[in-house]
This record gives sequence, C-alpha cells and structure tokens, in this order.
Amino acid sequence: MKRKINKLTYYVLKFLISLWMYFDSRKYMHYYNKLLRHVGMNLKGEPRFIAKSANFDDFDRITLGDRVVISLRVYFLTHDYSYTTALISIGEKPKTDVGTYRDIVIGNNVFIGMNSIILPGTVIGDNVIVGAGSVVRGNIPENSIVAGNPATVIGDIRDYAHKVKSRENQDMIIDKK
Repeated sequence: MKRKINKLTYYVLKFLISLWMYFDSRKYMHYYNKLLRHVGMNLKGEPRFIAKSANFDDFDRITLGDRVVISLRVYFLTHDYSYTTALISIGEKPKTDVGTYRDIVIGNNVFIGMNSIILPGTVIGDNVIVGAGSVVRGNIPENSIVAGNPATVIGDIRDYAHKVKSRENQDMIIDKK
C-alpha cells in the first residue's frame, strides 16, 4: 500500500512540477530532482534534464549521476517477469509469478536518447551517449556511444567530440544560460 501511495504522490506532484517546464526548465529540474529524492531515487549530483514522459519502475532501485539528460519516453525497468513465461514453456508452471528485480545505475554526464529502454541490472558508465530507440542491458563502458537493439558500442564519445568540434560550419545550439 505504501508503494501505491508513493506512486500516486509522485504522479500528482510530477504533473504540478511539469507545468514549470513551459516557463523555466531549470526551475522545473530543481523541483523535479527534489521530488525524485523524496520518492527514494538515488541522485549522485544533479541531473541536467529529465523529460516529463520518462518512466521509472522502482525509484529506490535507480541511481542517476550528475548532469544526466533523459529524453522523451525513456523507460527504466528494474523488474523482469519473463521467467514465468519461460518456465511454463518447458512444462514447469510455477505456483506464482517468478520475477527478478535488479538495480539500474547511470553514471555522470550521460545522455539517453528518445524512446530508449534501460533494462534491469544495467550499469552505464560516465560520459556515455545512448542512441534513440536503444534497448540497453548489462555494463556499458565509460566514454562510449551505444545504439541499437540490443545496444552495442558504436563509437567513442571523445572521438565524436573532436569530430564535432573540428567542423567549420557548426549547426549547434549553445545554451548560454
């Protein structure tokens, strides 16, 4: 019952806090970070931005590092009940659902692209870009760029930074706030 009340409180306050996003995104994140801490999420620093459509399974099983950016419709799943289906397929129907719960840890300076899914037990190192639509499981090394389903390392973030920096005609948006 406590978990249900916690979730209800979270969704009501999240809705109210999300109204700030349309006026001042920094104030939105200030209050949203406080809410995430209140509901039990482990924040190691201050996430830079978390879209209001991001979904978190169990707050107390998720750790977010400093300067994390989480795009639209990213899902953090800390549970997996597929084992029940697998057991039934081999004729071993359990008396109840069999599931696992595993923590998710996101390092510092991580960007997670739109529509990504972070699966139970995932650990993402510092300085990582997760491409949009990726399904991430396991250990993702620091300074990497990952993408795909399943997500695999496709590059080094430092090489990417040097490549972008060396472009003569940059089409980058610089937030000067």
